[in-house]
Amino acid sequence: MKRRDVLKGAGLAAAGSSLGLAACSQPADSPSAQARIEPARADQPVLNWKMVTAWPSGFPGLGSGATELAALITRASGGRINVRVYGAGELVPAFEVFDAVSRGTAELGHCAAYYWSGKSAAAPFFCAVPFGLSAMEMNAWLYYGGGLELWRELYAGFNLVPFPAGNTGAQMAGWFKREINSVADLAGLKMRIPGLGGEVMGRVGATPVNMPGGELFSALQSGAIDATEWVGPYNDLAFGLHRVAKYCYYPGWQEPGPTLECMLHKPAFEALPDDLKAVVEASCRAVNDSMLAEYTSRNRAAFETLQREHGVEFRPLPNDVLQALRAATEEVLAETAARDPFAAKVYASVRGFRANARRWSEVSEQPYLQTRGEWA
Repeated sequence: MKRRDVLKGAGLAAAGSSLGLAACSQPADSPSAQARIEPARADQPVLNWKMVTAWPSGFPGLGSGATELAALITRASGGRINVRVYGAGELVPAFEVFDAVSRGTAELGHCAAYYWSGKSAAAPFFCAVPFGLSAMEMNAWLYYGGGLELWRELYAGFNLVPFPAGNTGAQMAGWFKREINSVADLAGLKMRIPGLGGEVMGRVGATPVNMPGGELFSALQSGAIDATEWVGPYNDLAFGLHRVAKYCYYPGWQEPGPTLECMLHKPAFEALPDDLKAVVEASCRAVNDSMLAEYTSRNRAAFETLQREHGVEFRPLPNDVLQALRAATEEVLAETAARDPFAAKVYASVRGFRANARRWSEVSEQPYLQTRGEWA
């Protein structure tokens, strides 16, 4: 009987993954996509849920990923959960998503955990750690390395249940209005950079600023900030950041594999029957996989467009800058762990997993990429 239940669960997860892949090729708000949503039977109550997000409504990748997740939950539940998405500022501001879902103002939120460092010093570890885990490694840690259990333990105290629900892959170090040739060039630099990465930039002389993505272009244009990190070519091109900053630097030391989250109001999730809980979980996992695939493809194309059509200069950060950032990262992480016991527990888990992942990567991914070459 236990084996039968496991097989049923695997079948549901597979179905959810298939729906997620279909949602990638079919816009969630298209007429044909809506036509596939079967209405709930008369004997089944319909739950009308709200999803608030930290992204502009319909924004490529991030915003569309939230829309895709909402449509997938609605379809996979047979219309028993009807999810309506609200972009940043439509129901609550971007940085109030956490509180809105915690209070039950909305049942779901799609955002990034590093925005909530003011709630808990441990929260950013579940999104991105500077010089930390890649996207593939983050998924491995969360699903199979104890990360998700720690995440849920933390969020339970805020009346929330988190799920991984997207990943953009390795990001860029950011857009700069002036050249960065040494650590001295960071002194006094006003840069939009959230989470642990912002704390690290502060240690090397910059002034970190946190603001929603929708404000980045105007802030750069007006001179309110001198630099910004956002995501990567796909989203940066959509915001037109190349029009207000000349230099784009890499690698994205601050966000090597940032995980996005779908958080649920805990009482609302726990009130669901088991089959609908499984629908939500499978839908989040499907979108978590499909978003990374989308970014891997879209970033490639946008990277070429920025270079060839807009003359963007992609430059590597100087070695001394990276060394200074790495040293500052070690200080910030050690101090974070020292002042917060739960952050210390999470940091120990991430650090141990990264050490093992690095040893494996040194004989698998890294040498392969170094020797791949070109096809004839």
